[in-house]
Amino acid sequence: MKTLADLNAIKERMRAQINNRAGVDDSKDIRVVVGMATCGIAAGARPVLNAFLEEVSKRNLTNVKVTQAGCLGMCKLEPMVEVFVPGKEKVTYVKLTADAAKQIVAEHIVNGNPVLKYVIGNE
Repeated sequence: MKTLADLNAIKERMRAQINNRAGVDDSKDIRVVVGMATCGIAAGARPVLNAFLEEVSKRNLTNVKVTQAGCLGMCKLEPMVEVFVPGKEKVTYVKLTADAAKQIVAEHIVNGNPVLKYVIGNE
């Protein structure tokens, strides 16, 4: 960061990420919950969370909220993410990477087709 413009760019990026995390309306918003307990972080959940936030922001998906939770209950399957689409069953993804997160945004969140190779039970 060398200039005021650099600082303002960082501020706007962070503001967009906060908007992607706050004010979830379960009746109309898609919610992405990333497990960020110690086990998830150790398994690589931070890059997964960042990839979801970046991809949602890049695509300007205002109806998608990315949040984090503690332990999702199955440490050996971390990084784990739960996707809640209004009116549909929750989808739990396991053993994710940042690239997988981008694929989930493109295929599941945008096009409505869960990425079965990462869904729990298919891993």
